[in-house]
Amino acid sequence: MMVFETPTQWRSERHGQRRAGLTLGFVPTMGALHDGHLSLVRQSLAENDRTLVSIFINPTQFDDDTDLARYPKPRESDLGTLRNAGAHFVFLPREPDLYPDGYRYRVTETGFSTVMEGMHRPGHFDGVLTVVLKLLQIVSADRAYFGEKDWQQLTLIRGMVEAFFLSTTIVACGTVREAGGLAVSSRNGRLGPEQRAQASGFYRVLSAAPTAEMAARDLRALGFVVDYVEDLNRRRLGAVRLGGVRLIDNVPQGDQQ
Repeated sequence: MMVFETPTQWRSERHGQRRAGLTLGFVPTMGALHDGHLSLVRQSLAENDRTLVSIFINPTQFDDDTDLARYPKPRESDLGTLRNAGAHFVFLPREPDLYPDGYRYRVTETGFSTVMEGMHRPGHFDGVLTVVLKLLQIVSADRAYFGEKDWQQLTLIRGMVEAFFLSTTIVACGTVREAGGLAVSSRNGRLGPEQRAQASGFYRVLSAAPTAEMAARDLRALGFVVDYVEDLNRRRLGAVRLGGVRLIDNVPQGDQQ
């Protein structure tokens, strides 16, 4: 497994791959890797000649400096995990390499990014879309893999790729869940044992409640602080807080289930 730290280093490697006719799959991450990330890596390995995983904790998508500061950074463990998974390459860019302009230039979507997560985390999607655009431009992958757990993010990234005529295909991968149904997330490690058991009710209620309003009511009854539950385009999306930990999830509705 080869590790690259600068865009110039990676572009030189990618140029050689293209001359050899090799396809590339790309999995962008912020590290603290879990089974959800690894499912993306496995799908990329199955569908491409080579797979690159990036690790970059993107500061521009955090609306809370405290949340950014406590985001886990197990870099050596992550590298070992990727090596064992069979990833071919890892990209570890630094902030000055991705933001030489100091974030003066950014991507702003003016519709779907303003609701749900965008309403509760102002500026979050500007940061996400900007860093993903930069990474897609640097990496030049044939396919990039994103999890359906972050459905609003996935939808916005697909829209950005279409709007800016990018050549990378965005591949959606199903949500990986723990035994009780809780969507796998790096934030789950901050839940205590009792909270973790309680958190499984989030997925259960989203899946079973007849309406979004009833889902929100039932989640509050279980002790969650509800930021939102919305039904949109045959998908129910929700965000809750439990013991200071914020969880998001979504489930398909109707004939998509």
